[in-house]
Amino acid sequence: MADRNGAEVAVTEQERNLEVVRRYLRTFVTKDLAELAEVVAEDVAIYGSGAAVRGRHYVEGAVSSPGLTVVDQEIQEIFAAEDRVVVSLAQTYRRDATGAMAVQSACKMYRLAGGRIVQFWGEQDLYGLLRGLAMVPDEPLAF
Repeated sequence: MADRNGAEVAVTEQERNLEVVRRYLRTFVTKDLAELAEVVAEDVAIYGSGAAVRGRHYVEGAVSSPGLTVVDQEIQEIFAAEDRVVVSLAQTYRRDATGAMAVQSACKMYRLAGGRIVQFWGEQDLYGLLRGLAMVPDEPLAF
């Protein structure tokens, strides 16, 4: 990494990991699958929403979701420790068919190795997103 004068500056593993996660999150806005491949391992392990799956193709599907566009992303908090990065964020989505907009919050934890994300865990407010996009009734669920 270079400073403002072009001199090389030592970068810690934690700083590199933070940048990798930022690049990964940015792909949800840019839909740049080439950049996604640079920062996410092909056999990434994914845990969350009651499922455990393996493979970058799952992430590619989420990044290029037809009909939904991420129009804004705000990282609320990001923290690195050793090979882990934890993020809380909010993404603003547009439902392309209707123009409806909604914000989805999420908390994620990533494990990195060799400059790539190899595992991640997390939860996001899918129900809130669907309600905000008028895809489910805007009323409390009865249990």
